[in-house]
Amino acid sequence: MGLWTMFEGFLLLANALAILNENRFLSPRGWSFAEGPPGTTKSLKGQILGLIYVAQYSRLLLIVFNAITIVVKLVSG
Repeated sequence: MGLWTMFEGFLLLANALAILNENRFLSPRGWSFAEGPPGTTKSLKGQILGLIYVAQYSRLLLIVFNAITIVVKLVSG
């Protein structure tokens, strides 16, 4: 496994986290910041929620990384 393959894997994971809808998917399962008590960001659930929200708010950066990945795949084959 090379560095490029790991980058693609993390990019796919970030894309998967970015498309999760809070109203449809996260809130019914109790994974919303509005439902969690303050001070739970140090728990594992709080850390995962933070990762999900970072992925959702960095969509423009994800679009750029996806475009770079597509161009590299087209050029290298």
